[in-house]
Amino acid sequence: MASKAKRLKNAYQSIDRETAYGLDEAIKLIKQSAKVKFDETVEIAMNLGVDPRHADQNVRGVVNLPNGTGKSVRVAVFAKGAKAEEATKAGADLVGADELAGQIQAGQINFDRCIATPDMMPVVGKLGKILGPRGLMPNPKLGTVTNDVSEAIQAAKGGQVEFRAEKAGIVHAGVGKASFSEQALTENIQAFVRAINAAKPTGAKGTYIKRAAVSSTMGPGVKLDVSTLAAPT
Repeated sequence: MASKAKRLKNAYQSIDRETAYGLDEAIKLIKQSAKVKFDETVEIAMNLGVDPRHADQNVRGVVNLPNGTGKSVRVAVFAKGAKAEEATKAGADLVGADELAGQIQAGQINFDRCIATPDMMPVVGKLGKILGPRGLMPNPKLGTVTNDVSEAIQAAKGGQVEFRAEKAGIVHAGVGKASFSEQALTENIQAFVRAINAAKPTGAKGTYIKRAAVSSTMGPGVKLDVSTLAAPT
């Protein structure tokens, strides 16, 4: 614990916690402070000017990060027959129907994303109280309730990230690894910000992106100058 505190203290010496840094400089600082033995995840957190308790201010969606997440994603697919075979060939880690539902009800949730064909939703719907709080419930708006299971699996494993604003209007996501190049992290963050802007709800008033910061798993947070987050579409 003492060594962790010392490492963070040293990392913060190169960062002015009151300064909002440009995206390029912030990424350099994050990479410099990532000193632990494992490849840390780089995360972005954004404070949005929304109140998700109101239906017209919900912010939710998916984004395909151009350089992936650097994370191995385990995908479960609810499907039967030919669609189950398609899912297996496409690289799904778990494929099933009632038996897969039984595993989940027993607490065996060994996956990061869940996909279902439309005909399986009566089975999946019974798992809402388990999958919903974990952000794993298949949703047609997110492309995870679909007959094109191959494409959905490839997207999930290839760098697709789901996002959803929490009660305080905070949205966050992993956008790569500390080992990524500065350019790769920049491109991923810009893609994420574009998706957040595209998901701006009709009920949002005033400043939409109020604050933002980036950090690595074990490193300090770095405030971002929101005006530097925009990028060409």
